[in-house]
Amino acid sequence: MYLTHEAKKDIFTQYGGADGNTGAAESQIALFTKRIEGLSEHLQRYNKDHASRRALLSLVGKRKRLLNDLAKKDINKYRELIDQLGIRK
Repeated sequence: MYLTHEAKKDIFTQYGGADGNTGAAESQIALFTKRIEGLSEHLQRYNKDHASRRALLSLVGKRKRLLNDLAKKDINKYRELIDQLGIRK
């Protein structure tokens, strides 16, 4: 469920351009996507874990807002990112 420091660094390097670029919308969306995948797997095993379900819904909402902002700002980056991450809106 939790990502290691090295995994986060790889995500920021791949999507943000540099490992220190943690505030870029693309890198934040990628980080949220990895966390959402982990929480989804957890909830498939432990379906009565309501705290994790609430955290998952919160992350999905944050990712949705960032995706909407990115789509308004640069539609080409948005389309490229959803193709790379394998998410569909």
